[in-house]
Amino acid sequence: MPVHFQLVIDCADPDLLARFWAVALHYELAPAPTGFATWNDYYRDVGLPEEELIVGADRISDPDGLGPNIWFHAVTATKTVKNRLHLDIHASGERTDPIGMRRKRVDAEAARLAGLGASISGALAEEGLDHYAVGMKDPEGNEFDIN
Repeated sequence: MPVHFQLVIDCADPDLLARFWAVALHYELAPAPTGFATWNDYYRDVGLPEEELIVGADRISDPDGLGPNIWFHAVTATKTVKNRLHLDIHASGERTDPIGMRRKRVDAEAARLAGLGASISGALAEEGLDHYAVGMKDPEGNEFDIN
């Protein structure tokens, strides 16, 4: 039986990344647990000190309940090296679709996310390889790919 998990992303600005990734992944800002008006009310109830509470959102969830919940954990340490784990966002369609069509879909998604504050690192393609992807960074510099 598979286990349930959430993905945790350390960051400086949880609200910024929660809002970016909610739109990028077609997720929603996660509602507070039942019985609590806000996540901060919940955090206070479990004993989190007031100085560790953040202003804004810090969690997102798949509205269909299929993908993992994602928590953006506020940390003071800054990112200094390449991610050891990154997300691949599949936007190209089926492998049976023509490569030109898949490339246009990937480029359109990369442009959409760049409009939300991501940056494009570059195309990931090799001559003769039936694959195309675009490397990107979220607003805090975390790497991800569109393929």
